Amino acid sequence: MFGLIGKMIATPGQREALIAILLDGIEGMPGCLSYVVARDVKDEHAIWITEVWDSKESHSASLKLPSVQAAIAKGKPLIAGFGDYVTTEPVGGVSLTK
Repeated sequence: MFGLIGKMIATPGQREALIAILLDGIEGMPGCLSYVVARDVKDEHAIWITEVWDSKESHSASLKLPSVQAAIAKGKPLIAGFGDYVTTEPVGGVSLTK
């Protein structure tokens, strides 16, 4: 499995709009086992995104999907920057199997 955990910083006043874009059209991404968008409770502009994929290749392929390309284009103006970012190797958990 392949995992990503990253912090995204929304432009002031745009966090909820950016969250809506990130959550729109996430169904049907082949190989996506988990995709969670969460508000940072200490930073009013920050969003954490946690992803689990069956493989790194599935994640790379998802970035070429028309729905993902559209979300990137729509969300880009609402992003002020990025914070911490890590790649992980998930080994299991609720709803995840090897």
